[in-house]
Amino acid sequence: MNGLQAYQRVNTQTSITDADPHKLIQLLYNGALERINMAKARMQAKDFEGKGRLISKTIEIIGGLRSFLDFEKGGELVQRLEALYDYMERALFDANRLNDVAKLDEVSSLLRQVKDGWDSIREEVLGGQQAAV
Repeated sequence: MNGLQAYQRVNTQTSITDADPHKLIQLLYNGALERINMAKARMQAKDFEGKGRLISKTIEIIGGLRSFLDFEKGGELVQRLEALYDYMERALFDANRLNDVAKLDEVSSLLRQVKDGWDSIREEVLGGQQAAV
């Protein structure tokens, strides 16, 4: 492992350790988006094994996001999010199987929209002030 990778691993572990639940979900969204971008690059480079690993990891992250859903308190919004996460997982599976960059772009766009909504919740809770990160 080179120095940069070691630094990134320690930095990521520190971020996760110090994260509150809201920040942890933000990190999951960021990780999923990052892996989709990396998978797209691997797909375009015809590194299908690397692409497959990255898409599989993205599907795992979306499964992690799904595990945070609170069906008792979330009502219809949680049901819609679960359906959206299910759609994203299936779209990623298809993107992997068909080497479909457009599917990766679609899931990335959906994730960004949900992430933007999640980020705005934090701003509302903090009264527009950013938390110390």
